[in-house]
Amino acid sequence: LMNHKRRIHDAIVGVVITAGVALGHYVSAHWLLVPAVIGVTLIQSGFTGFCPVYFVLDRLLHDDADGDSHGCCAK
Repeated sequence: LMNHKRRIHDAIVGVVITAGVALGHYVSAHWLLVPAVIGVTLIQSGFTGFCPVYFVLDRLLHDDADGDSHGCCAK
């Protein structure tokens, strides 16, 4: 499941960076702040280990490592 999350993460980040660069080129240079913020977030993630996209993916795609298939409320 971690490989699946990594692929989703890479796709989300790639789409947002590409969209930010395209919008920065065609609409307004202010859109270039989007890929800049993502770049800074990736740098801080390397130091802290915290990534907002993985945080959301962990909430949405639950690991079922122990084989139990309880709902999200049962721990």
